[in-house]
Amino acid sequence: MKNKNHINPAELVLKEGNVSGFSGAELLNLSNGGVKVVEITPGANYPVHVHPDKTEFIYLIKGSITCWIADEKIQLNQGEFSIFPSNMKHALENNQNTKATLLVGNIKNANS
Repeated sequence: MKNKNHINPAELVLKEGNVSGFSGAELLNLSNGGVKVVEITPGANYPVHVHPDKTEFIYLIKGSITCWIADEKIQLNQGEFSIFPSNMKHALENNQNTKATLLVGNIKNANS
């Protein structure tokens, strides 16, 4: 029987998301948050959006992406971590020539 507490990244099947160029696989889904692996193809961007009920975070496993948090533009490189606080506008873009791979997680607000 396969251990449900261990995930081999080589066995993950990434599914195309709602935004073109973004695909992912859920790793953890709990009532108070979750974590997924996401790949972003070159040139893809996730438009500005807000999460009123949760804080989102990303850890860049591979590649380089541009993030906007409120009005601040940040270049995120491999091995770096960024937080998108609840109710704060944010967006992502892969303006490189290679795919970017990241962990995306979220934690629901205590009152949600």
